[in-house]
Amino acid sequence: MTAQTNAMPASMFADARKLLPGFMLCTVIAITAAFVSDHYGGPKFLYALLLGIAFHFLSDNDKCIPGIEFSAKKLVRIGVALLGARIAFSDVADLGLAGVGALAGAVVLTIGFGMLMARMLGLPSMLGLISGGATGICGISAAMAISATLPQTKENEHYTLLTAIGVATFSTAAMILYPLVVSAGGLSVGEAGMFLGGSIHDVAQVVGAAFMISPAVGDAATLAKMFRVAMLVPVVMVLAFGFRAQSAQAAGGKKAPLLPFFLIAFAALVVVNSLGWIPVQVVEVSSDVSRWCLVISISALGVKTSFEKLAALGWKPIALLSSETLFIAFYMMAIVMLMRLLSA
Repeated sequence: MTAQTNAMPASMFADARKLLPGFMLCTVIAITAAFVSDHYGGPKFLYALLLGIAFHFLSDNDKCIPGIEFSAKKLVRIGVALLGARIAFSDVADLGLAGVGALAGAVVLTIGFGMLMARMLGLPSMLGLISGGATGICGISAAMAISATLPQTKENEHYTLLTAIGVATFSTAAMILYPLVVSAGGLSVGEAGMFLGGSIHDVAQVVGAAFMISPAVGDAATLAKMFRVAMLVPVVMVLAFGFRAQSAQAAGGKKAPLLPFFLIAFAALVVVNSLGWIPVQVVEVSSDVSRWCLVISISALGVKTSFEKLAALGWKPIALLSSETLFIAFYMMAIVMLMRLLSA
């Protein structure tokens, strides 16, 4: 019993040591980005992304990989979960029934468009389904969750990898370009939040793009994005039911959770904050911790970004993913313009 007890801290320490090099790399990049932002102005998220890309050569370093992956995948979820402490139920009213319907439509229509576009390009429908779901819902996490419900073949694994590489790149490009679209279009806080939260693939890039503009836009975009993330639940459940027969042979495989834990934590903090149980000081601290988690995670995403790998995919998958990206962006901009017209 004593040997087992002593082995657990040793194992945890060993795991922490594996994460340290990559995590410290991303943290130093984040601190540098914050220093440049504080002293010379400009968005720290963008600086973190660009500085991270400059260190892409370390993304294949065996010592750095575990920490980079941890920073990119785990910290962003912690950061987003803590953002729930800044949002209350009263904020949901800003979406309204029209906003909810528009965001749900974005998810369903993008998946359908992806499958249609895949057929037109002569690509497998499974690739269209995975890429459309990833673009419409929440990026790489959605791609992996959807893939887990499909028949576990090497082809589907390959489609998931293609989608992950493409979505990461197009989402990063959207993070840089879409704030310029918001500025050029003169969008209000609510409109900017709806557009950014409704059109950018991954949660991290939504938060990064929105907070480049202002904290208020960041909150609005996070709310819209988290509704899209919540759409993962019904989509995955429908697919799991539809492919249950084909997936029966893979019953022993590891399945992605239907409801991401960070989404549960986010919702729980929103409930607690709506009830007024979180002191203002705690909200401020959680906001600071959340911001640092997100800046470090953006740094990691920058380190992982490779334009060479995207070029190696061939033109058809690139055409598919880019068309899906443009489709949801134009759809959400049309929705925003329609809402502005109706409210005039």
